[in-house]
Amino acid sequence: MPPPYRALRPLAVLAAAVAVALTGCGAGVPPAGPAADPPPPGPLAWSDCGPGLECGTLEVPQEYSDPGGPRIALAVMRHRATDPQRRSGTLFFNPGGPGVAATDTLRAMPSTPGAPGTFGPEVLARFDVVAMDPRGVGGSAGVRCRTDAERAEAAADTTADPAIPGGAPLPTLQAQAAALAEGCARHQDPAFLASLSTDNVARDLDRLRAALGERTVTYYGISYGTVVGPMYATLFPDRVRQMVLDAPVDTTLWAGDPLEFLGEVAVASERTLDAWFDACRTEGTAACPFGDDDPAAAFDALVTALERRPAPARAVEGLSPAGVVDGAMLLEVARAAAGDRTLWPVLTTALTTAQQGDGTTAHLLYRSLTVSPFGVPTATQEQHTAVRCADWDTPTDVAAHTAAAERAVEQAPRIGTRAAYSALACAALDAPNTDRVTGPLTGAGAPPTLVVGGRLDPVTPHRWAERMVDTLDSAVLLTREGVGHGSYGTDPCVAAAVGSTLIAATVPPAGTVCTPPPATTRPGAAPVG
Repeated sequence: MPPPYRALRPLAVLAAAVAVALTGCGAGVPPAGPAADPPPPGPLAWSDCGPGLECGTLEVPQEYSDPGGPRIALAVMRHRATDPQRRSGTLFFNPGGPGVAATDTLRAMPSTPGAPGTFGPEVLARFDVVAMDPRGVGGSAGVRCRTDAERAEAAADTTADPAIPGGAPLPTLQAQAAALAEGCARHQDPAFLASLSTDNVARDLDRLRAALGERTVTYYGISYGTVVGPMYATLFPDRVRQMVLDAPVDTTLWAGDPLEFLGEVAVASERTLDAWFDACRTEGTAACPFGDDDPAAAFDALVTALERRPAPARAVEGLSPAGVVDGAMLLEVARAAAGDRTLWPVLTTALTTAQQGDGTTAHLLYRSLTVSPFGVPTATQEQHTAVRCADWDTPTDVAAHTAAAERAVEQAPRIGTRAAYSALACAALDAPNTDRVTGPLTGAGAPPTLVVGGRLDPVTPHRWAERMVDTLDSAVLLTREGVGHGSYGTDPCVAAAVGSTLIAATVPPAGTVCTPPPATTRPGAAPVG
């Protein structure tokens, strides 16, 4: 999922840099009471690993049904509360993906003010913030299905055709999915791949809680982290102090209907791109000099033209090598940049200069932005794919994937082609997870959860936030107006509500709405939010 969410580089910093450079089957929810727990872990051994940071390793069973069997070493990082005299406890967080290394996100946090999921100073003062790379991700035995050479070859492939669902003929897509699955079989134990499910990640989180000596968990999750949170609250409701779920996933679709899940992601991305077109047209050519009052038609024409004749791109020192931008790459740039309002002015520049034959800005964006699950192949994509395959009940019938691809293209004519067939790798992967938790993630017995949904989220549509509130036994919905994936850290109104929830365990009134200033498409405008 686009990202799902991944903080590769602060997007506001990226915008400024651009300006400078260019001047199956499963089980329900099993009982998880104390009798089912393995022996408690010992305390973690911490070592300094950066300014204000400590690192450690937590060993957990590969399968909790076999506590004496193979074990996995999980990478853990802690940022100590900046005001120990007022310390409230430990705040656990998951920044999404799946496939995002939480430790990388925590390490980068001081340089990412204003990015989604960035904790405010009062939260950092009151909590030790603890990040754990989920099993199979980052420093926790990160999944590897390609060699470096194979990964570089995949990343350099620019043959995708934006007019074809999936970017290539179906036999080619099937061959690519089979190659990735074969690579996973060569490099990974199938039993390990099957263990990467979210229910095991939630159990790992509880082992971490115990190792830290905490009685309960205070938790913030964004994007895929909103699958981990409800799973934990469902398995261990009496161990939840407070929980905030930002940019929530529809957990029922996630576990039960991955093809519909991917289709709804495509529609969400299409809507945010449409919002950029609408804003560009409304602001007029004086502010948005792309498209002569019809930016949508101009964009479609530009994608077609660049497929015939890609635009060259100059190198941007320290950020992007020289290259070219074709239509498929431009579509990916627009999908990703339109979903973050801080990048709307940069998208205007990228499209305008590409229309003039200069692909430098578009190429920089393409190289910099996260576009999983249906974007350029990266190391993260292998980890992302492995985790979702362990969770998903993916059809093996190609006809089901074809029908879903046709629906996606019908519902999202531009972005649907990029989402189509992106679950084929899970259909090809031979690592069945027969005991994954599939029951509704209700969190029954846990305190009221704050669910934060963006009105125009490019990855997790607002209706998923509404569905999560309906699914959880006790939850309150806060809506953030406007475009963006993730809300906390980007808006003072949301920050106040989340801070109060985490620190004082006081959720805002149901139906609270936060309205940030409107985004602009004007090039050179200061980032919003």
